[in-house]
Amino acid sequence: MSTYTNINRAYYILRLLQTKGIGQIKAREIIETCRQNNVSLEEMFNKVDSDGLLPAIIMKHYQSLRNKDVRVDEQWKKLNENSIKTILYDEVDYPKTLLSVLKNHSPVILFYKGNLEILKKPAVGFCGSRKASEKGLDTAEDSADQIAREGANIISGYAQGVDITVHVSALKAGGVTTLVLAEGILNFKLKKELAKEFDSNRTLIISEFLPAVPWSVRNAMQRNTTICALSNLIILIEAHEKGGSFDAGKKCLAMGRPLFTAVYSDMPEAAIGNRILLNEGAHGLMRNKVTGKAHMLQAREILFGDNIQASL
Repeated sequence: MSTYTNINRAYYILRLLQTKGIGQIKAREIIETCRQNNVSLEEMFNKVDSDGLLPAIIMKHYQSLRNKDVRVDEQWKKLNENSIKTILYDEVDYPKTLLSVLKNHSPVILFYKGNLEILKKPAVGFCGSRKASEKGLDTAEDSADQIAREGANIISGYAQGVDITVHVSALKAGGVTTLVLAEGILNFKLKKELAKEFDSNRTLIISEFLPAVPWSVRNAMQRNTTICALSNLIILIEAHEKGGSFDAGKKCLAMGRPLFTAVYSDMPEAAIGNRILLNEGAHGLMRNKVTGKAHMLQAREILFGDNIQASL
């Protein structure tokens, strides 16, 4: 049997996921079947099975696997040219929370650029409307600033509004942030709002989607699931009663992750989802009447336990 590096495995997993009829779950099943039968992924693609010894699940897709998609090599070249790396679900640095929360639905491969070590820090995920109110954006900026200064990873989806606000706030505070994309990583462009503060050592850009996949609503919903699974808790700033932010809040509660929803005077109609989620088990995120800042003590206790600094 041939030996091969993790880099080669990533290439063949990319090729596997580009094969017609094979998604994340089927790909994982094939990979595990290969492992159990001592067949490398390289052999699976390149072996001529004249003796009929390949496992049945591989034989089922045999012809599709043999039909190489020219996009794979093109994308692989671009990934290398842009210093984009991969991490596989069975590698030691793969985020343990994704495996424990999403189990077999966790992404088989993640594409990333930046500092992967950031994922080892306590993490707060943020979600909220692209058109959040001024008060909402102030709350998002303040909350992210406080938590980032204490060493937490600020995770969000790199959309306009709340997402970009917390990414920028984390970097301005000298902290770290993770951008979870709702598209293939080859489509990533640095937004002007983030460009001034951008620091590759304090930023991680990550995508679970095939490298050239465009943004879509479906991808954004899936991306929110990943944000929830990567985070120790979620802060929801403003959400309608339908849509991505509200869905993220529901997913957070379903996973058993602590969910904090912003509560302040004159809550806009765009935040009706906040009230619904509060009734379903979310914690209210209030303003401290003395400091005027978001009252983060409960969130900080969840993140840092007995190691929190004096209350802000």
